[in-house]
Amino acid sequence: AGHQAGLTVTASSSAAPELNADLAARLARMALAGITREYPHKPEHVLNGAADVRTPRALHPAFYGCYDWHSSVHSHWMLARLLRLFPALAEAAAIHAVFEAHFTASALDAELAYLHQPSRISFERPYGWAWFFKLVIEVAALRDRHPAAAHWHARLAPIAEVFAARLIDHLPRQTYPIRAGVHTNTAFALGFAWDYAKATARVEMEQVLAGIALRLYQHDRNAPVRYEPGGNDFLSPCLIEAELMARVLEPAAFAHWLTGFVPRLIDGSGLLTPAVVSDRGDPQGVHLDGLNLSRAWCLSAIAGRLPAADSRRGHLAAAAGGLLGAGLAHVASGDFLAEHWLGSFAVYALTQRTTGTGESA
Repeated sequence: AGHQAGLTVTASSSAAPELNADLAARLARMALAGITREYPHKPEHVLNGAADVRTPRALHPAFYGCYDWHSSVHSHWMLARLLRLFPALAEAAAIHAVFEAHFTASALDAELAYLHQPSRISFERPYGWAWFFKLVIEVAALRDRHPAAAHWHARLAPIAEVFAARLIDHLPRQTYPIRAGVHTNTAFALGFAWDYAKATARVEMEQVLAGIALRLYQHDRNAPVRYEPGGNDFLSPCLIEAELMARVLEPAAFAHWLTGFVPRLIDGSGLLTPAVVSDRGDPQGVHLDGLNLSRAWCLSAIAGRLPAADSRRGHLAAAAGGLLGAGLAHVASGDFLAEHWLGSFAVYALTQRTTGTGESA
């Protein structure tokens, strides 16, 4: 498909892009088109037998669209967040209608049953699990304004519980962190799982996750920033780890850890510079547009967790704005293989606040 102009954004006094109703509407339309589009599709599906050769919609009646299961999940998250932040959005009725169609008891029961079939214990581990936590948090936040959201949440929550139990079972047995810049990254999943534990007041889960994060990352020093970015990264292995530790450590301890982890973060690390995408028609190469967006939300969270007097705060916040602008310029490319997921990264980066929790203020 031909490439279109990037998304138009407004800037605050700090020149950081901001989400407004017009941009929210455009992003919502992209997501609505994606989550109801069954093909092309890239399944993560273990065949236990010939009967498992089925269409995406038959396998996943709630999350069949958007090219793959996890992208469908985080596109639903994106729509829930936009509906909460912009209740008067013209697309609100369409969002409500698609949630009513996808979040039925029968559809979500089928999604839950899928997880309990043989050979599916690691289905979408950990990236899809992490985004599902975010979806459940966001739908829960809709309950006060949208009566139907209580039903949606009640049907989604059991799936999140399966993923939470599987994550807590798996991570203590994971000897080494996975530091990839893509779906398998351990720190990314830990961060979103931490947000779920916080949102659902699960103190024991939070403590387990904190212990795992400290075991895996607290002794890291001199991150190999010169190896970033990889050619298909949509996460920065170094910054996503730092964003996780911003959640787990108190500000003073985090500032000390960050100095040891990336001693020259604001001076020569290369992590603050937008990645260059040479071929947006390549579904792996276009990951780098997402990298710019995820780096932006990481830097914003890191800056917000540092002590007020820390001189790095201003540099990181300014860099986050530049990375956000670079990523937003290419979200609406007209190419489904990019648009089916980049909008979610854009909304998360635009609405994540510097609270150290990854959640919007």
